[in-house]
Amino acid sequence: MRVVVIGGSGRIGSYLVPRLIKAEYEVINVSRGLRTPVKPSNAWKDVRQVVMDRNAEEETGLFGKKIAALNPDIVVDIINDRIESTQQIVEALRYTNISHYIFNASIWVHGHATRVPATEDLPRHPLENYGINKAKSEAYLHEQYRKGGIPETVIMPGHLTGPGWTCINPAGNLDPLVFQKIGRGEEIALPHLGMETVHHVHADDAAQVFMKAITHRNQAVGESFHAAAPYAMTLRGYAEAMYEWFGHEPKIQYLPWKEWCEYTAVERYINSTWSHLTHSDNYSIEKARKLLDYQPRYTIMQAVEECVTSMLERKVISL
Repeated sequence: MRVVVIGGSGRIGSYLVPRLIKAEYEVINVSRGLRTPVKPSNAWKDVRQVVMDRNAEEETGLFGKKIAALNPDIVVDIINDRIESTQQIVEALRYTNISHYIFNASIWVHGHATRVPATEDLPRHPLENYGINKAKSEAYLHEQYRKGGIPETVIMPGHLTGPGWTCINPAGNLDPLVFQKIGRGEEIALPHLGMETVHHVHADDAAQVFMKAITHRNQAVGESFHAAAPYAMTLRGYAEAMYEWFGHEPKIQYLPWKEWCEYTAVERYINSTWSHLTHSDNYSIEKARKLLDYQPRYTIMQAVEECVTSMLERKVISL
């Protein structure tokens, strides 16, 4: 079967594409340029590369038609974050022989936590544009499927983590110096009491859910699935575990929000932390376990340890 992966050389795709090649699928990777995959693999020599600027092609109304012209049996849409993009590609694929369209959403379609661990069937209350747009696409796809449209599945990854980039730190943002301070045994500051939660997923485990949705198609069609580590962690527990991993006693001060903002000072990190605090992500993966046989290889700490080791090797941080 022919699988078209849109954005296959990114974080999830770099792990998914080799899985597809190993399973003897014919794979076409569609991307804006011939980008080196985040995770190198010899499998890429067997991948057909198609260069296409999604934004430019969508403005002319041709992107969906060009994807359909590749005659895919399966489309894995990893880089779609607009409802208009989803509508265009669904309309183009509707009258083809497509057997499965898999959409990459986000755990942030849920919005703020109301019950934890959250299950996929809870009502959606997204808080920010990213989650709002992903939730609109999810609702549209399920509605289209119920009306007899294309068979679809929605995957909702947690905070993507792995070697090659910076992951969400114990303060709930992407400041690499938080990891550096912990690694040096220095003090860090957390907002409030550090009891809000984050829920990472190794990119390889996220790719596993996409692959399982393909191989367990009958159970996956028309459904949404979380792709996350086996359990969430509090910011405090995450920070303490990182200190332990580096061989240090935890040195953490807990500050009221205003004081923590003054301590942090960088607006983008403050905004990111606020987003993670208001979501306090904690999601169940039992549905994916039961229907797709999802078996995550990584806990949050195992995924983060790979990420931080890579950050040290790439000299993003130093000890």
